[in-house]
Amino acid sequence: MRLYRWSERHTRVRHTNEGWHGWDEYAPFYDWENERTLGRLDVPFWRRLVAAVQGRVLELGCGTGRVSLPLAGSGIELVGIDRSVPMLARALARRRRARPGSHLQLVRGDIRALPFEPASFGAVIAPYGILQSLLNDKDVVATLESTASILAPRGLFGIDLVPDVPRWREYRNQVQLRGRKDHETYLTLIESVHQDSRRRLTRFEQRYVERRGRRSIEHRFELTFRTLSMRQLTGRLKRAGFTVEAILGDYSGRPWNPQSDAWIVVARRA
Repeated sequence: MRLYRWSERHTRVRHTNEGWHGWDEYAPFYDWENERTLGRLDVPFWRRLVAAVQGRVLELGCGTGRVSLPLAGSGIELVGIDRSVPMLARALARRRRARPGSHLQLVRGDIRALPFEPASFGAVIAPYGILQSLLNDKDVVATLESTASILAPRGLFGIDLVPDVPRWREYRNQVQLRGRKDHETYLTLIESVHQDSRRRLTRFEQRYVERRGRRSIEHRFELTFRTLSMRQLTGRLKRAGFTVEAILGDYSGRPWNPQSDAWIVVARRA
């Protein structure tokens, strides 16, 4: 397994607020929070989806390896790409503790300009709302077109959105989660939510209070998400050269409706 270096020159940042802002700071708490929320509910779905794929599988926004490590451990040849060095460092640490035989390669890069050869993957997966971190149409289009370019003909593309984010009510400084991180550390998540319905943006202000004995440290950062409607997403997929094969409403494969727990799109490169 190799961790490739990536240059900031690869994609120039021109905006003060980008969807990747906050994720470096989120890295120490990401797994702790997800164990108490999503957990591993989606992992079996992704394993089934790509089980019969010929060739390598790419995960967009692999983060700490929550999805990519179990898939690679089941024999799938998987490449994970993420922009965040702290996230990838945790994926590397988890990989070292994993059982031998996992086929996992980690790459630092930008999903808007994937650094891979054309038609070099049999499938690409975008779990847990990673495309919602793209805060404008230009970035969405760039990511979909870049994904199409590195997929083999008829290659599979799976996308998972978190549909309830735009419906979160606004609040300030509300305790959302608390509990032990390890035998020495107790965490409390205090959160504020702001909605910008005109731009379809949801901003989460996160305050993690880390307490060890009598000492407390507060970590602050923001995460911003943009949610497209299903019609908007499928339309952009078709314009990027994909054929939509299925739209699912949960990880068991039930049909989709606007109130579904998950919005999952399965498409192929046309």
